[in-house]
Amino acid sequence: MAKFCQSCGKSLEDNAQFCAGCGATVGAAAPNPTAAPGAAAGSAQEVFDPADIEKNKAMAGLAYIIFFLPLIACPDSKFARFHANQALLVVLLIIAASIIMIIPILGWIVGFVAYIFAGVIGIMGLINGFTGKAKQLPLIGKISIIK
Repeated sequence: MAKFCQSCGKSLEDNAQFCAGCGATVGAAAPNPTAAPGAAAGSAQEVFDPADIEKNKAMAGLAYIIFFLPLIACPDSKFARFHANQALLVVLLIIAASIIMIIPILGWIVGFVAYIFAGVIGIMGLINGFTGKAKQLPLIGKISIIK
């Protein structure tokens, strides 16, 4: 049976004492990175299969470039769908910022800040997707459009 790192989900050699991906000690108690963060204690947390993460993390990262790509390439992957949802939220934020920028002066300032924020969280999501992490994006990540 294949072993996976408890910190980052990367597959491990049978005799590994440390993860080659994140350096965590194998067997050390760590929070589950594949559980959707932000869920309340005692509530059902979404857990992703480590094999699904390893197989589809490239598609999850590419979702932040073309958000619907994972929905076409790997529609059965819960991990890729999670990142497709997060990427869709970034796209919607950019659309909202564009609409806000119609308003002179104040709208330009708010829209510009929203563009910067969307860019930063988009890069965060891209990194999370490619590294196999299922972290919700700040402020908007709890919204679920794609189930």
